[in-house]
Amino acid sequence: MSAYCKYISITGLRRIIAFVMPLYILLCALLLSGCSFFISSATLDMTENLTYAILNNNDLATVEAGGPAYLLMVDSLLHRDPDNGSLLRAAATIYTAYTDVFVKDKARAQKLTDKALEYALHAVCVRRSNACSLRQSHFQEFENVIFTLSVKDVPTLFVLGSAWSAWIQTHREDWNAVAEISRIEAIMQRVVDLDESYQDGAAHLYLGVLATLLPPALGGKPDVGRHHFERALEISNHKNLMIKIMYAQQYARLLFDRELHDRLLREVLKAEPEVPGYTLSNILAQQKAQELLDSAEDYF
Repeated sequence: MSAYCKYISITGLRRIIAFVMPLYILLCALLLSGCSFFISSATLDMTENLTYAILNNNDLATVEAGGPAYLLMVDSLLHRDPDNGSLLRAAATIYTAYTDVFVKDKARAQKLTDKALEYALHAVCVRRSNACSLRQSHFQEFENVIFTLSVKDVPTLFVLGSAWSAWIQTHREDWNAVAEISRIEAIMQRVVDLDESYQDGAAHLYLGVLATLLPPALGGKPDVGRHHFERALEISNHKNLMIKIMYAQQYARLLFDRELHDRLLREVLKAEPEVPGYTLSNILAQQKAQELLDSAEDYF
């Protein structure tokens, strides 16, 4: 799920704008006791120009270089306002994004995703008091709570599913962690039920990956997975190239469908990556497409 997590994290960067603010706001948060009003306003009001700049940056190295500063910034803001739901969602997203895309060291990745999941769980708790024990509850109780959430909870719910998925990825050698995949599936299915178009159908993409993790003989559901991939493509209007990457990697390779695999990847390579809102993730997708094509002969 690593490449998928990278995609989800990048598309989730729409939510990190809450802390991508001018330097004076950070200094205000750290040094001046009377700036809480400006911090709150800057945190809650998304600065569209900065969001646009990040999502449409065509140089991963530039975003990587700025990442650590954003991590420190969001921690400092949460120190002053620890129950700010919008900021908690933003914090979970930036930690997940930075880790999935740029952190290769296992121990460091585990620490960062621990924090991302902690922030995401707290964000849900802030919104819904009956969700404060989601992680400790039995699965049936967990599902019951998830079912009570409404369309207004979709942003928080989606961030939780994304952060939880990244956490499992970095703890995948722990079978107790892997066993929590069913909770991610329940979360993303609820998102689809409430608003399947949220983040251009990203929850469908998650469900597509989950359905194709295993071959049919071991419980995989490739037909279900294909439905979710196709639906994600339809909702996103084919703008987001990472859907085709995961379609090829998860579904086509699972069924040894070389024709579909190569077609999807060639479409990614031929596509114009600089699409508003998707440039960063599309460039990552094209890198992955070439890697998959290069390894196809050995795989098939």
